Amino acid sequence: MSTVAEPDFVRVCSIDELTQGEAAKADINGHLVAIVRTDDGAVHAIDDECTHGKVSLSEGEVDGCTIECWLHGSRFDLLSGRPTGLPATVPVKVHTVQVTDDGDVLVALAD
Repeated sequence: MSTVAEPDFVRVCSIDELTQGEAAKADINGHLVAIVRTDDGAVHAIDDECTHGKVSLSEGEVDGCTIECWLHGSRFDLLSGRPTGLPATVPVKVHTVQVTDDGDVLVALAD
């Protein structure tokens, strides 16, 4: 019988530290992640580096459930990581997020 390993969650911040409609950068064991709290209050985590311009996505603009790279305008879906606007064509990794009852934001990095 095989077992599925539970992801390793790391506390990143408190939900109160995240502004709705904006992104923040987090360093999880040397891996940079953009943490986004959308206007509806949902929290998402994706790799912080744009796959086109190699710049920080956490410095970009959040619009609904997408984030736009500030350098060349590539857009990424926060749920799937897929680019929704050129020039990027390669998706970013999406990481698992949990918000505890105490308001802690936990992230487990994708493989």
